[in-house]
Amino acid sequence: MQIITDVGKEAGDPSFARRIQEVSGEHLERCYQCLTCSSGCPVAYTMDYRPNQMIRMVQLGLKDRALKSSTIWICLSCEACAARCPNEIDIVKVMDALRQASWAEGVDSQKNIHIFHNNFLGRISSLGRVHELLLIMFHMIKSGDLFKVNKKLFGDIILGMKMFLRRKLSIIPHRIKGVKNVKEIFKATERA
Repeated sequence: MQIITDVGKEAGDPSFARRIQEVSGEHLERCYQCLTCSSGCPVAYTMDYRPNQMIRMVQLGLKDRALKSSTIWICLSCEACAARCPNEIDIVKVMDALRQASWAEGVDSQKNIHIFHNNFLGRISSLGRVHELLLIMFHMIKSGDLFKVNKKLFGDIILGMKMFLRRKLSIIPHRIKGVKNVKEIFKATERA
């Protein structure tokens, strides 16, 4: 596992490191790159940078590299890293702070992540829960993927049919009883 030491052509931005530390409330200077967080991460193998590497990038102020990383979106927030950290750094809070910074700066490192995020919250706001079929339909329409005929689209259709036949995917969305309360939560957070 590689430790980030090469800054390359990207100049470090100390204000970025301070901002992420302030937003997350974590003391990143405590990290001495023991790799315990990355060793315990169940999805580290799918990340472009491991959790320890993300911490190092923030320490070095490598803003562009950190915010464009797929790692911040892949992180499950399962807290396996935080539970194992010998210095009690809550890396999940750091990943949240990085997502917020990425969102605020309009960095779209993952194709259509903003569209998916808005669709996901829209389904919860209207139904009180996620209806997978509507989520997929709205995402494909808004991202333009519905109009791109390719192997992935056909594969998704076949997978969807298999899930439907096994009763893992419902066609009709179901509302929860407290949908009014969920809508009030959304309104309260929009005002804040």
